[in-house]
Amino acid sequence: MLTYELKKSPGVPLYEALYRCLRQDILSGKLSPGTKLPSKRALAENLKVSKITVEGAYNQLLAEGYLSSREKVGYFVERTEHTAAPAAIPAPPLERPEPPMLDLTANGPAGFPFTVWSRLQREVMLDRGETLLRPLHSQGCPELRRAIAAHLADFRGMSVSPGNIIVGAGADFLYNLLLQLLGREKTYAVEDPGYDKIRKIYTSGGALCIAAPMDEQGVMPQALGDAQVLHISPSHHFPTGIVTSMARRQALLSWAESVDGYIVEDDYDSEFRFHAHPMPALKALDRQGRVIYMNSFSKSLASSIRISYMILPDGLLARFGRELGFYSCTVSSFEQYTLAQFLSQGYFEKHINRMRKYYRSRRDRVIRALETCPWAERMTILEKDAGLHFLVKVQTVLDDDALTALWAQCGIRVRALSSYYCGEVPPEDRGCLVVNYSGLDENELIRLNDLPPLP
Repeated sequence: MLTYELKKSPGVPLYEALYRCLRQDILSGKLSPGTKLPSKRALAENLKVSKITVEGAYNQLLAEGYLSSREKVGYFVERTEHTAAPAAIPAPPLERPEPPMLDLTANGPAGFPFTVWSRLQREVMLDRGETLLRPLHSQGCPELRRAIAAHLADFRGMSVSPGNIIVGAGADFLYNLLLQLLGREKTYAVEDPGYDKIRKIYTSGGALCIAAPMDEQGVMPQALGDAQVLHISPSHHFPTGIVTSMARRQALLSWAESVDGYIVEDDYDSEFRFHAHPMPALKALDRQGRVIYMNSFSKSLASSIRISYMILPDGLLARFGRELGFYSCTVSSFEQYTLAQFLSQGYFEKHINRMRKYYRSRRDRVIRALETCPWAERMTILEKDAGLHFLVKVQTVLDDDALTALWAQCGIRVRALSSYYCGEVPPEDRGCLVVNYSGLDENELIRLNDLPPLP
């Protein structure tokens, strides 16, 4: 007689527990083909369960072909391809937490406005109801696009039609849309040094990507070669911190017109200037429809919200509607309506003002820690009044790999400016470290005191 220990488990009926036991014995070969099973009554009495429980298990095995029944004779095990009992899935190895360290490469917005955001979400749920379940316009909900246009008018002095704004889930998605819109056959120029992920996205999308050399005024138009698309961050370049001069902006606009090309303006970090208003966006100077403006709420709110946007000139907007208008908007309506309320009710401006003070205070603490560390007399801090990063120039005979390795030995992760170049690194940019401070743990700043004597 079959014997099983059946226990009640939450969400698992007894008949299913019995079915699993019988099925396992059939698959493992313990119950061989042709074996006659006990009658429903006999097995129920043996296991001290109801006849209905056994009947349910037998019926499931019949339905799946593990048993056959013969009227007035009983139930028999069918021939199956015997498989060994599945091996127990090994438990995943325990993830060892990384040892504490001072990470000067990390970016991470702090001070997310949870209270206001959750209240606005509840209001959106109540006010919008079933509207949240309906498909969105492919460019994003009109309320959010109007709120973004109003924000840009107030903060950046830009006159933008909401109809020209396209909302997407992160800048990466929008870069790929641009590749499809502008064409992979074009040559794309990216600032050198620059954010290496942008180069990777364009290259992996099948486009030819070349370096756009820079001087102290920004990208040099005469060095763009055969490029037809230029990707720049003129308001605060990463990683050098260069702000493109007005004369250079005009020259770049003239270049775009002359080659029938486009400039992708990534307005990176423009909200976080501490002692002056940001220079007008390149888009605000564009009279020929050559600038595609891009920005994101990743730095100002949280990268996990994944809301970015781009503004297309009229000519490209018409082409976008014809060729790519079939794409669905990639940002949930719930988040879009919430952000629209956050912007239009003035909470975003208050949040930015608060975060500006917070980051200025953190920047000052990081600078004080650098100015009192053992290397202080051999370091010069550059570009410290804007954005969420700055440069530190170190006077040393060490090359950049040895320099960053020395910091790593003290539990400090940092990247050299030279690592952001794809071409030749000028001598004056060697020995420069890029300090990102938005995502660091201030308690770890003490590690700077452990730096060994500098060669």
